[in-house]
Amino acid sequence: MIDFYFDFLSPFSYLANHRLSVLAGRYGFSIQYHAIDLARAKMAIGNIGPSNRDLKTKLDYLKIDLQRWADLYGIPLVFPPNYNSCRMNAGLYYPAARERADEYVRLVFDSAWGKGWALDADSLLAQVCDKLNWDRAEFEDFLSSGNATKAYDEETQAAIDRKVFGVPTVFWDDQMWWGNDRLFMLESRLQKETQP
Repeated sequence: MIDFYFDFLSPFSYLANHRLSVLAGRYGFSIQYHAIDLARAKMAIGNIGPSNRDLKTKLDYLKIDLQRWADLYGIPLVFPPNYNSCRMNAGLYYPAARERADEYVRLVFDSAWGKGWALDADSLLAQVCDKLNWDRAEFEDFLSSGNATKAYDEETQAAIDRKVFGVPTVFWDDQMWWGNDRLFMLESRLQKETQP
């Protein structure tokens, strides 16, 4: 099993989710999804610098780099209008979402970064409920509940305790890989481990 730590606001997590899904099919492993608060994980190690979004020169380059990765993977990339990911992150801990985590994660990522939908848009929430056949009122009640906040906080703290300092982060066999670009190293390791 692979543990995948992400925040829906992260375009590199969007890319990594796509790649991990391909690798899971190829090498036959399952993915355990962990949506965390990236800002809190960064602060836990003293990373209080500005976001890449606030550094124009770096962001200009990152947009080119991200597009190159998206082209390599053959997937669309459209920046969403905001990065308010808390609600959708917490949504992963809705009991019905835990049962269909791969579908939920793919649907939210594809809507936000594949189509450019706002992460906090009611239309995204409605689409998730429609596609996954969930009761919208029940899902919204969960998102506003203490249970959602508690689960999200606990998952973020567990990630911090595991030394997760950024996203995407992947653990396999108690070894950590940080960044979409490290997934090629993970694949190399998987190839060696699965050879007869």
